[in-house]
Amino acid sequence: MQHDPLNDVMVGLKNAERVGKRHCRIRPASNLIGRVLKVMQENKYIGSFQHLENNRGGFFEVELIGNINNCGAIKPRFSVKRKFMEKYEARFLPAQGFGVLILTTPRGVLSHKTAKERNTGGKLLAYVY
Repeated sequence: MQHDPLNDVMVGLKNAERVGKRHCRIRPASNLIGRVLKVMQENKYIGSFQHLENNRGGFFEVELIGNINNCGAIKPRFSVKRKFMEKYEARFLPAQGFGVLILTTPRGVLSHKTAKERNTGGKLLAYVY
């Protein structure tokens, strides 16, 4: 029984990366997980990924490129304003300018850097570095 599918995805990616796998199969597939993977791909933490269907539902096939040191879901999903984002960067990321916080905002799922540029806040979903 899954309580947090996003956390299961992040743990699966981290474990596959640590044992040196080149591909990882992510199940279950959802729109939110696809958008989080897209942000990770834009920030060059994963390679290409694709959504595939089978008789048990969909899944993502993700190409790993060896850039993930650590990643995880953030629980509870803290609401964060743009001007207070540095507090959460210091809490979840190891150094300034190293790693990415992933947020869900009114403008979509974005990295914290993009959210700052677009002058918007949101709810924290995950971190990756």
